[in-house]
This record gives sequence, C-alpha cells and structure tokens, in this order.
Amino acid sequence: MTQNRIALILGATGNIGSEVARRLSARGWGVRALHRNPAGLAGRDVRFEWHQGDAMAAKDVLAAAHGAQLIVHAVNPQSYHNWGGLVLPMIDNTISAARASGARILLPGTVYNFGPDAFPVLSETSEQRPLTRKGAIRVELERRLRLAATDGVRSLVVRAGDFFGPGANNNWFSGAIVKPGKPLRTIYYPGKPGIGHQWAYVPDVAETMVRLLEQEERLAPFSSYAMKGHWDADGTHMISSIRRVVNDPAFKVRAFPWWALPIMSPFSEMFREVLEMRYLWQQPLCMDNTPIVATLGEEPLTPWDDAVRTTLTSMHCI
Repeated sequence: MTQNRIALILGATGNIGSEVARRLSARGWGVRALHRNPAGLAGRDVRFEWHQGDAMAAKDVLAAAHGAQLIVHAVNPQSYHNWGGLVLPMIDNTISAARASGARILLPGTVYNFGPDAFPVLSETSEQRPLTRKGAIRVELERRLRLAATDGVRSLVVRAGDFFGPGANNNWFSGAIVKPGKPLRTIYYPGKPGIGHQWAYVPDVAETMVRLLEQEERLAPFSSYAMKGHWDADGTHMISSIRRVVNDPAFKVRAFPWWALPIMSPFSEMFREVLEMRYLWQQPLCMDNTPIVATLGEEPLTPWDDAVRTTLTSMHCI
C-alpha cells in the first residue's frame, strides 16, 4: 500500500523528476516538490505539494524530506561550469536528509560512469573507469551512495542510455539530432551505421523506476539496475523510425559536425564536454537488463515508432 506515503522530488520540473512524480501520484503517493521559486512556476502541477527551497541548501532539503519515505534525486545542473561543485554537495544534502527521515533515495544513473574497456555489453558489475570529467563525478556520486548504504541509508540507481521523450531536453535527441520547433528536413546523427547505440524513452525509465520501488522488500540497501531501453543495434533504427513517423523516407541525414568541436572547444566548456563524450558514439554499447527482467518479469518498453512520434509531437516538429 502507498497510502499516506510521501515522496520528495528534487528536480520536479525536469524530465525524469516530473515523470516519476506524476506516476507516483497516480499510484497514491503524496508528492512534495522542492523548487527555488514555486510561486513563479507557470502551469505547476497542482497535485503536488510545492516547497520553496534549494537542493544546494542542506536545511531546505532536510525540512522538505521530513516524514518522507522516498527522495527522488533528479536534479541535474544545466551549467557545465563547476558541475562537480554543484552535484556532489547536492547528493550529500540528499543523503543527510534520507538518513534523518529514513527515506530511500532514487537516482537516475548514466552510462558516463563507464569507459570503453567495459563495452560492448554493460552490467552493474562492470568496472567503472570513466573517460570524462562528468563520468568521474558520477562515479563519485554513486560511491557516496554505496558508502551511505553501509550506514543505513538505502538507495536505488536505475541506469539508462541517452534520453528522448516528451518534455525531455538537454539531450542528444533534442540538442543535436532534431531541432525543436522546426519541421524535419534534415537530421544530424552523431554515430555511424553499424555502431549500436543505447536510447531510453523517458516514460519507460520512470515506469521502470516506480515498478522497482514497489519491490522494496526485494531491494538491497544499495540496489542498481541497468535498462536495455531502445537498443539501436546497428545505428540505423532511430533514423528509420523518424523516417516512418514523418512519412518521408528521403529526408536528409547528415553527419554530426564533430570536426568543428576541437575548433570551438577552447572557447566553450559545453563543447569540451560534448567532445569528451564522443567515444560513446564510436563503438557499440548495450546494457544487460537481466536483473530488471528477473525482478519485474519484463522491462517496460514503448514501441519505437510510438515513442518517437510522441517525442517529435511534443517538440513541435510534426
């Protein structure tokens, strides 16, 4: 039963945070959302209990988490500058609040934790030797959760590939491949035919998270699961799905201009970060979801074309 259970959402206006919050609310959870200026939010979800505060302020997180059974840590600073200086203090605040309230922490995990030595098939037992600065920070973030689990703070990490979906932004799909708000004439694909890539549809990720949370009695103090998601085995499935959805088999597919990033990266921290992630497009990466299937019986998976159509519609591209 979830009656009278409370979930605190950090990052309730982001893609994963908002999607998880809606699904928890639909299942009977009381949802609290922490935001720096909730009164100024247009169209905020009236089903949620909005608290004014900052995830960087330990006292704000502690107060909002009082009586909560779950803290969804879905905050993701948009700024590339001092990313580690923001991410790590926020997870420390969440851990402290979870210790005080007895809540389990839910964290969206990424593939940035892993270097190419762990490819082509990742599992949650694969060694985490990242190549990127953000990857190293994500490894440290999860290390702190593992350490906290030995001291009674429970957590659940659900790892997924590159996001796409309604409302999803700041990702490869909406930031590089497709231009939001414009009809599709040309797309820019960062990979190459023959190189598989791991995608994750945000509603499927949120549904998987919530279903795993419903298995609390089967979860370890620190639990980590990897989603297979939408596995594009040869790097052409996403392109083919877009073509079917827009009913234009001949629209242009151009190579992503990787060549330009070394030129621009001295002047942009964002471009430097993007260039560091290129290895994720240069060789196949697929995640092993056997533990999810063993726990849930199946992994939630929206058909490719339905997921792509919903995403492009929400982006006002069709």
